[in-house]
Amino acid sequence: MQFPPKIEREQWVYYLSVSRLALAGSCLLAQLVLVHHRNPVVTLALVLFVALSALVVKRREDIHRRFGKFALFLDTLFFMLLARYGEIETLWLAPAFYLYLLTAAVSLFGPREVAVVAAACVLFFATAHPGAQFVLRETILVGGAFACAYSLQKRRLERQLQDMQAQVEQARDLAKTAREAECQRIAADFHDGPLQSVISFQMRLEILRKLLNRDLNSGKQELEQLIEMAKGQVREMRSFVREMRPLDVDGASLTAATRKVVDEFQKESGIPVTFVGGDRVFSAAPETCTDLLQMVREALSNVQKHSKATRVAVALERVGQVLEVSVDDNGVGFPFSGTFSLDELELLRLGPVSLKRRARSLGADLQLESRPGRGAGLKLKVPI
Repeated sequence: MQFPPKIEREQWVYYLSVSRLALAGSCLLAQLVLVHHRNPVVTLALVLFVALSALVVKRREDIHRRFGKFALFLDTLFFMLLARYGEIETLWLAPAFYLYLLTAAVSLFGPREVAVVAAACVLFFATAHPGAQFVLRETILVGGAFACAYSLQKRRLERQLQDMQAQVEQARDLAKTAREAECQRIAADFHDGPLQSVISFQMRLEILRKLLNRDLNSGKQELEQLIEMAKGQVREMRSFVREMRPLDVDGASLTAATRKVVDEFQKESGIPVTFVGGDRVFSAAPETCTDLLQMVREALSNVQKHSKATRVAVALERVGQVLEVSVDDNGVGFPFSGTFSLDELELLRLGPVSLKRRARSLGADLQLESRPGRGAGLKLKVPI
């Protein structure tokens, strides 16, 4: 059984131990003060139980850890003896002790222990014997039934809590994996993009410094080239910053969000883009929208960085329960030629790694077509 947090369990053990001692002391006091014709055996049993209860309060954690179920058995036995052999003056304490007994069973044990305690008490009161048989029988039966039902509900809620905790841990692990993967992707993109450009710019500055010492005209030409290179680096940095911006898809359809991504790319890159978004406005799950828009943005960024394209076409259409997305350009294409599926790209280690990873996470069919010297095309079919 899954116990409550340690501090809460320790508090329950303390409260129940004190309650046991208080009830046992009350029984002994009533036996000594109110009962005129005392049974020596009952009195001795009460004295021993009070002493045992005091010991439990003092060493409650150790005793509960080692003899928890045995202590529950002794409490049940004491209740039966109190109800059967107790005098009429002490009978009023029996219901209170039964309530304590069920509370201890429900709080510190599982449904099996609660059912055993309740069944033992019910069977005990079902037998013919003197004492509190007819007075407490209904109380024992109803209280035991409620305790069993509450314990089963408690176990069900504990299992639900365990499942929720497992889901939270799994979500944390997935979030951690996603953060690490995204950090790796950002580091790789920064290393292959802006960092390489800055290193190249630094090397060209060294060359310019040497040229200015030898040939002023050649140095001026080199300076003009560096200015153009700096402009290209600014465009690349803007593209990199654009990719780092969070995607806002709340309250917008997927078509509108994609159009916004396309418009931002066209504005910052200067490359004309034709966008076809279908006739219907539709939405998808937020996670799907985010991953899909990120793929479109990465595809457009790759076009800007590597393709040397002068025209791009983006299409978005829903066919049944499948979303079809395509990005085509008229640039230089990839070094390889042909049309490849996602499995083929991974097997041959071709194509953008981040796009393949996102497509796999979406369960999408990816198709990459390369036409060296005439452009490339990316097609996605995403189930929604």
